[in-house]
Amino acid sequence: MSELTPITDPYAYLSITKNPDGTITRDLTKFQCTPATPNPSPQNAVVSKDISINHSTSTWMRLYIPSSTLNDTVSPPKLPLIIYYHGGGFVLCSVDLLVFHDFCSAMARDLNAVVASPSYRLAPEHRLPAAYDDGAAAMAWIRTSEDDWIGSHADLSNVYLMGTSAGGNLAYNVGIRSAATDLSPLRIRGMILHHPFFGGEERCGSEIRLVDDQVCPTSVSDVFWELCLPAGVDRDHEYSNPTVGEGSGGLEEIGRLRWKVMVVGGEEDPMVDRQRHVAKMLRRKGVEVVEVFNEGDVHGAEIGDPVKRKPLFVSIGKFISDDGL
Repeated sequence: MSELTPITDPYAYLSITKNPDGTITRDLTKFQCTPATPNPSPQNAVVSKDISINHSTSTWMRLYIPSSTLNDTVSPPKLPLIIYYHGGGFVLCSVDLLVFHDFCSAMARDLNAVVASPSYRLAPEHRLPAAYDDGAAAMAWIRTSEDDWIGSHADLSNVYLMGTSAGGNLAYNVGIRSAATDLSPLRIRGMILHHPFFGGEERCGSEIRLVDDQVCPTSVSDVFWELCLPAGVDRDHEYSNPTVGEGSGGLEEIGRLRWKVMVVGGEEDPMVDRQRHVAKMLRRKGVEVVEVFNEGDVHGAEIGDPVKRKPLFVSIGKFISDDGL
């Protein structure tokens, strides 16, 4: 018998089973989760804690902060705030997965930043725009939060929306939605779209070239879109394909607000051409865009490979600094 691949059976590859009522059964043993690390120690460069956001939607947030900030007896300068949304095709994964926990911890340490990683409801039980609603609700919670880590150490005038894969799509759509909203004292400076998850009905060049990709081929992406998009729409819906009709009117507002957008991808990601198309569309709308596309990198490369994180965080550090790239 041939070895299982995502191309031959994407549902089995994702360890999910469709149920007659429209829900899915997930294999929760597939991913390793880890608790927060709230106690500073010499081995803990970053501390984290979990905070409930909305009991009715069961959404919550894991907050990360450099230990040195909490240990400083003199009031240190406030740190940039990065609101980070995890990946998983809107169908899988959670904030407390070990790979995302390690990624956010390393980001808080290397960028000397506060990182807030909110959860969101998953599809198909909660189809889009539920995840966007939860992403926006997390920002609203931060805006009025009385949490000491946020109030004492996060610079709410220096905020970036970031996400990986589906989280990148989420950050993009929450950003578009938020651009025309008064979020004060929260001030968004830009978006960091890390291997953002975009799609479309007609196959793009990279999807054709990498049709046999073993990480996230189009057969797997198709399953994610089938499960997360609103019922009855195709992959050219604006949630999946923001280039249809040259995007939302919110893009002009992003340009007017002078947000910066960083698009990070890998040349061996089937979605890389779509990510480039979105970057070009943003430029046409007058948005300042920085592109970082790495040779040889697969979808979400820096999540799975800690060695690749250092150069990524160096690039992000330059992006969020006044000097830019």
